[in-house]
Parts: sequence; C-alpha cells; structure tokens
Amino acid sequence: MKKKLLSVLTLFLLVAQIIHAQQKTITGIVTGSDELPLPGTTIMVKGSTSGTSTDFDGKYSITASPGEIITFSFVGFKKQEKLVGTSSIINVTLEEDASALDEIVLMGYTKTSRTELTGSTVQLDNAVFEQVPVSTIDQVLQGKVAGLSFNVNSGTPGSTTDIRIRGRSSLTAGNEPLYVIDGVPVSSTAANSTTSGSSFSPLASINSNNVESITVLKDASATAAYGARGANGVIVITTKSGKSGKTQFNFNSSYGFSNDAVDGPQVLTGAEREILFYEGVFNTYGETYGFDLDGAQAFSEANNLDGGVYTAWNAAGRPEANWGDVITNKDAPLMEYNLSASGGDETYSFFTSVGYYDQEATVIGSDFERFTGQVNLSKDFSDKITFSTRNSGSYSYQDGLLETSAYFSSPRAVKFFMPSTDQPYDDEGNINLNTSLPNPLLIAQEDIDDSKFTRISSNNSLKWELPIPNLTFNTTVAIDLQLYSYKRYRNRIDGDGASTNGYGWQANSTRTNYVFQNNLDYLLNINDDHSLDFKVLQEYQKNRYNYLEADAENFADDGLTNLNSAGTPTTANSYFTDWAIASYTGLMHYSGYQGKYVFDTTIRREGNSRFDSDNRWGTFWSVGAAWNVHKEAFLADSSWLSTLKLRASYGLTGNADIDINQYQSLLGYDGDYNGSSAIYLETFGAEGLSWETSKAVDFGVDLGFFNNRFTTTIAYYNRRTEDMLLEVDLPFTSGFEEQTANVGEMENKGFEFEFNAEILRSENVFISIGGNLATNENKVVKMYEDNSGEETVISGTTQRVESGHPAYGWYMVTSAGVDTQTGEELYYIDGKGSETTTVYTEANQVWQGGSALPTFTAGFNLNIEAYNFFLNVSSYYAGGHKVYEDWARYTNGTDLYTTLYYQGVDAILDRWQQPGDETRFGKMTYSTTPWQQNSKFLYDGDYFRIKDITFGYNLPDSVNSIVGLQSARVFVRATNPYTWVKSDYLKYDPEISADGYTGLETPPTKSLIFGVNINF
Repeated sequence: MKKKLLSVLTLFLLVAQIIHAQQKTITGIVTGSDELPLPGTTIMVKGSTSGTSTDFDGKYSITASPGEIITFSFVGFKKQEKLVGTSSIINVTLEEDASALDEIVLMGYTKTSRTELTGSTVQLDNAVFEQVPVSTIDQVLQGKVAGLSFNVNSGTPGSTTDIRIRGRSSLTAGNEPLYVIDGVPVSSTAANSTTSGSSFSPLASINSNNVESITVLKDASATAAYGARGANGVIVITTKSGKSGKTQFNFNSSYGFSNDAVDGPQVLTGAEREILFYEGVFNTYGETYGFDLDGAQAFSEANNLDGGVYTAWNAAGRPEANWGDVITNKDAPLMEYNLSASGGDETYSFFTSVGYYDQEATVIGSDFERFTGQVNLSKDFSDKITFSTRNSGSYSYQDGLLETSAYFSSPRAVKFFMPSTDQPYDDEGNINLNTSLPNPLLIAQEDIDDSKFTRISSNNSLKWELPIPNLTFNTTVAIDLQLYSYKRYRNRIDGDGASTNGYGWQANSTRTNYVFQNNLDYLLNINDDHSLDFKVLQEYQKNRYNYLEADAENFADDGLTNLNSAGTPTTANSYFTDWAIASYTGLMHYSGYQGKYVFDTTIRREGNSRFDSDNRWGTFWSVGAAWNVHKEAFLADSSWLSTLKLRASYGLTGNADIDINQYQSLLGYDGDYNGSSAIYLETFGAEGLSWETSKAVDFGVDLGFFNNRFTTTIAYYNRRTEDMLLEVDLPFTSGFEEQTANVGEMENKGFEFEFNAEILRSENVFISIGGNLATNENKVVKMYEDNSGEETVISGTTQRVESGHPAYGWYMVTSAGVDTQTGEELYYIDGKGSETTTVYTEANQVWQGGSALPTFTAGFNLNIEAYNFFLNVSSYYAGGHKVYEDWARYTNGTDLYTTLYYQGVDAILDRWQQPGDETRFGKMTYSTTPWQQNSKFLYDGDYFRIKDITFGYNLPDSVNSIVGLQSARVFVRATNPYTWVKSDYLKYDPEISADGYTGLETPPTKSLIFGVNINF
C-alpha cells in the first residue's frame, strides 16, 4: 500500500514538474489603432484566475503555457484573444468598439445606449463625486443636473434635503423623487422620530465611494416604468461591480476643516442694545413725562423699566459677550477613510469595501459618524446561469441638537436670542446658570439628542438564458432593513428639563422594505436593420414600519439618563403601519436602420394598498421616439456635425405619497374619558380616493460637433398634474378639520439646456467646460369648489394657494416703509401704490409675486488637466424665487423683544431717530409688538455659490513604479468657498428649505479638505 502511494505521489510530482516546465513568461505591448499605448488593459489567461494589466507604457508580463489563450480587454475597444505558441512576445493592437464607446445609461429596470435614449435623463459617473466627502449621497447632485433644485433643511451632518425635479407636482402629497438602488425601489423617508431636533436621512447610510453612477430620470418616457412613484422624478443609484483581472486595491483618505458658509446676521452689542432701549423709553414716554433722550436712563431706573438689567450690567463694568463665538465649533474637523478591492476572472467578479466617515458640526455639541461595508459579487454558475448579490451594511451615529424652530435651548437660537449683556461664565469661571435663556455650554455638556441608524441591504438576483435564443429570465429578491434608535435627555439643572427635574424620551423604529421582481427579456433581431427588445416585469413591494416610544421625568440624580432612572413615567406609545404595491409592467424598445429610428413604449398596471379595492389599480404609460438624424446618408460625410438627435415623449405617471388609510372612516381607540378608555371617530374617510396623475410631454434636441468635442442638449417640458391629492377643509359641523380628496390641477413647464465643450485636447493638456440652465414656471390651474360653486383658496399669513398663481405664492401685507416725520411703520392698504396706513390690521394681504421655488437654476463646471496637475471647479445658481425671514419679530423688532427680552440684529441700527430720517426701520418703542408679517422681510432669493474647487497632482508612473503603486494622486478641495446673494437684506444662508423660510438650523458649511487616492 505504501509503495502504491509513493508511486502515485512520484507520478503527481513528475506531471507538475512537466507542466511547470511548459509555462513561460509572455511579454508585450498593447496599443490602440493610433499606436498609442493603452495603460490599464486587462489581460487574463482564459479559464483561469491568472491575470494582470498593462502599465503606463502599455507593457505587460504574464505567465502562460503553450496552447492556452490570453484575452485582452479595454473599455471602448473590442476584446481580443491570442493563442500562446512558441513566441514569448505577443504585441496586440486593439480596435475601437463604436457600440462600447456609446455611453450606457443605467435606468434601474433597464439600460440603454445614449444614442437610443428617447427620454430626458442625466447620468453622473463616479469620477464626478467619489472623492467628494459628503454625509448624504444626494448632496453631490447640486448644480450637476438641469431642472433639479436642491435645498438643505439643515447643515447638521446627516440631515435630510429637499430635492425637486422640474418643479413641484403636488400641494399636499409628496414631492420627493423616488430612489432606486441597483434596480430596486427603496424607502427614503426620513428616519428621525422628532420634528423638533435634527432630521436624519436614510441616504446618510450610503458611501459615495461605493457608487458607480447616479442617473436622474425626468420625463415620462424615463419614469413611467415606475408608475405612481415616478411623477416627481427618479434617482437611480448603481453601486460598483468587480471586473475580471488581477485584484485591484484602492485606498483614499480625506481630512479637513469646516465652518459656516456665510456668517449670518450680526447681533447687537450690549452697548448698542442699551442705546436702543433708552431710545424706546424716550420715544414712548419722553413727551408725556417731559424728559429728553439724555434723561431716558434716569427715568428708566426710577421706574425700573429694565427690571434692573442694564443697571446691573453697568455696575459689572459693561462686559460684552459674543454668543455667536460661544456656540460655534470653529474649524470643525471632518475625515474619511475608504479601502476597496475588486477583481475576478471570466466566471466571477467581486467588489468589496469598508469605509469610515466622521464630521463635527459647526455648532457645539453635534457631530456625525458612519461605518460602511459593501460586498458585491457576480458568479457564472454556467454559460447560461449567472448569480449576483449586492450587499451593504452601515452604522451611523448623529449627535444632533434642537433646531427647526426658535427653541430657547437650541444653540443656534441662542446666537440670535441671548442678550450680549449675559455672560457665558460667572466670576469664578464656571458655566453661568443665571442667563436669560439656557446656557448652551451646559446644554451641549448635559443634554442628549442621539440618533443611531443601522441599515442592512441585500439585493440578490439570478439570471437564466433560456433555451429559446435571446430569451432571458431574471428573478430578484431584495430586502432593505432600517433600524433607528433615538434618545433625548434634558438635564435637571437648566433648560427644558429643569421644571420637571429632568426629562427623557427614547424611541425605536424598524422599517423593512421587501421587493420581489421577476422579468423576461427577449431580443428579436428581425434583420441587420431592425431589432425589438421586449421586457415583461412583475414586481411586489412591501413596506413594514414598527414604532415604540416612551418618555419620563423626575430623574433621581445627574448623569442618570435612561428611563428606568426616572421616577415618573409619562408616556408609552407604539404602532405599526404597512403598505404594499403590486405591478405588472411591459416595455418595448425598437431600433431601426442601425439606430436611426428609435421607439419606446411602456405600460404599467399598478395596485396600491393606500386606496380602496375599487380604486386600487391604475394604469400608467408612456411613448417616446427619437431620430438620429446624423446617421442619415445626407449627413454621413459631415466633418463638423457628429450628433443630431430629435426626441419626444408623452406619458402618464402618478403620485400616491399620502398617509395610509385616508380613504377609510376609522375609529380611534387611544381616547381617555375620565380615566376610562374611549373610542372616537378619528378620520372622516374619502370614498373613491385614487391616484394623483401627471401628464407629461417632453421635446429635446441632442447636438454634437467636431467629433463630439462640443455637445449640447436643449429640451422643453410640460407636466400637468390632475386629481391632486389635496387636504380639503371640512365644515365645523362635520366634526373634522379636513379630508383628503382628488381635486385641483397644477402645471409645471420650462426649458433645459446642457452643454459640454473640450476647449483644448493635446498630449499633455486637456481643458473642458460644461454647464446647465433650466427654467420652471409653476402655476395652480384649478382648485376645488365650495358649496356655492366658488373656487377655494388655501391662505396663511404669508403664503397662498389660488388658481392662476404659483403654488404657495407669497401673499402678505405690503410694507410702505417708514413715515419720515413720525417714524411710524407704514403699510399699503391694498398693495403697492394704494393708500397707506400706520395700523397693520387695516392693510390687506396681496400677492407679492413669485414663490419659494426657483424659476431659474444653473450649474457650471471647469476641468483643467496639465502635466499631471488637475483643477476642477463647479458652481450653482438659483434665482427667480423669494425667501422670508421667519423670526423677524424677535430679531428685527423695534421694541422690547430686541432691547430687553431677547436680542436684536444690527440691521435695526438703521432706524428712525428724528423727523426727516429716511430709514429702513421705524422708531424704537418701549412696547411688545405682536406678529406683523409683511413684505419688509421678503427678499429676493437669488444666489450664486462656488460649490467645489479641487486642485491636485497625479504622481508620475516613474514614481509609482518605485513604490509599487499603480497610480496615486494628492489633492486639496475647497467646498462652498464663495457665496453671492442678490439681496443686501438676506444675511442668512440663502440655501434654505423648500418652503422658503429662513430658520435657525445649522447652515451649510464651507470646508478645506486635503486628500490622497492610491491604487495598487
């Protein structure tokens, strides 16, 4: 037995030695048809995992045996195979592949070449954003997509944003686009449990370094496949895949510092505030009690009009506090580290990565941290069956703060509300607890606003090429699990928890999104001139949401923050919601005469659990056509026209983004009646409630000149929303305030223009510029009628919804300035040009023109590469809209709100003091004026912002080869370094939420970031 084993082992070693002796080193150079080297060409020994890639000079070296086949592949070129023979040198010239050079646009359910696209889409490749450190992936879109307006709700890292694609499509239903990740629709609903603290976006869980491309779908031809979720546009995110060849590693790191992008309004000093206070005393009591301005202080002290505030401040030596500096985290650090690996062979490929991101907010007591991991794998089980799986996991932590309103414990509110006569520290250097508002130093130290978010996503699909030629079956199962935990604690010493001996609240939620897809694809090649591509898709999506919360007060001791340390439980609450969507979709794509003529059609039958069984199903569809004129014979010899495509589309999409169960009349069971449980009517219901629909038409022209060195796209769109899902007021006798109903119509229309130009292209220098422009005209066409047949309006103190005007257009009392003789504020009774009055209640609200939605947006970018150096600049402009300074009553008032109770901004120094003065603000008074919203605080919202400036250097190959690297670059990036604002009165950051009101949230930041990117 031992002799047999020894013989087998000897034979095995002999065979291995012979095989080894047959292997040899193959070298060569890979070039293109222009005889220039092709660095990075993937070279594989067919049927094995052995592979390599060419260096900067196109050279390679690989080990193979005679009879084996070596494959050569490079993006944009036809793949070649070479048989290993007796020669040890194999040089290869790759031919350009015209079809591969045509950009492939990833649209979620489908993909198509740019030349055969009939819809309006914009695709951003990862080179645009992968080295831009962002806390949420959607931030990279600003200024890059025509027709996309971007608004931040807060500069707190991880917060949500408002994105509008081609305007606003609904009044009270959702206006956010649908997000699709790797072909699967996902939930992007804000995860946060509170509306009084920092928001938290699920998109904060996505690492931009793991993303291959982002595609924005805008018209019906591109979005109809998503049915009732496509009316507001679709944003398709595709993560990276591996590529066959030697395993490639990438490491990138960034470190930088952030500050507020704009300084914001400057507040009054203590001395200025005191002067204004005594002016108010004089203007109010001087004439009656016979004293002049110099006698105002003595009169105030004699009658204790200041409550001793200024008397004590003067006695203390008139110390000045700068609360803006106190609450600011100057040069807030941010850092990011990412490591990834990708590779594979002819039968499988993989991409995997880990990442870490950390950013402190520019206000004390707040930061954001994220850990991410990604594993994407594709494996050919056979030449007919392919399995792919895309998996991501992330953990995010946000130390938030009170914002979204003028909460006195919010550090941002303190900057504008805390009097500068109050000091941060007492005489002994301790945190001063004797301040007008809670001291933010203590709040940041003791209070808690923690959000913890875990997201696990898995997308698994199996592709089977059926025995019937060109027929493919694909099935996908995806799950997106979002776990959110929130903890709030208010300390017992000072602030919101002082009156209850401490306050705590904790909430936990779980959102699970399941998607099941099955589809058949069939390609029918009629002949060389005609082909038809059919897709039939069945999809089911289920979303489940569980929520649990509890709060308590009366904590036993400082430092105890969990609810089991509280003596008085106050609330316990839990609920569960779910919704489901089922759909059947058919798509057909026709390409005729080598792609000259293209036709697309889509039809989708969709059912949504938000509506009753009689109205649950809707049909959505689109048609699109394109004519590639440049492929016609009469343009075949054109030396200057490379692309001329005419395209058009029309279709019907929908919107069902409302709360669940609105169609039902429901009972509520959480009532309490004298200590006993009670049942009551909770919702009125809406029989027949159904889809909000949008009919959209799109016309476009795509042009390219001089071998597409200059390209441009011009488009016109018109989208009309009908049967809007609107919350309609009910009569008081019904016992309910409102009811959701299908009423009203709205229209959005405009033009879009995109361009890109290669100014210079040589061996060592490359310069290009690009940009986009877009207009949007929004108008409410029809509102619902009341019992008398009159169209109704939705009106507030500053905004109004009425047919013939933009949605939520500005509608308020018009300021007429200040009476130069008396110093009284003046108001037009019926709008500009009418009679004036000093009595606010005598003035009527009128249209001020415009709304919060920009009517014009633009983006511009510059790219320069020269001798291994590179410079990239991108910018953004928004205009035609107006914004309202929301807290002007407290910060811009000429009364005690600014001079005694809170704090004022220095704008009110431009106030009336004597007859003849022409000023912006009226005279100071010793009074408290109620809310008087008027156009004095309505400003032009136009602004221009340089978004990014990046300067860097690519290390030469001579250096990379010495240290064993494939490539390396170092760079420095400035984000939001410059902001221009049209209105001299708009001191807050102009990039505000979509409702148009300036708030007291953390503003956007400007940063200086240093980075390195290494491939090996």
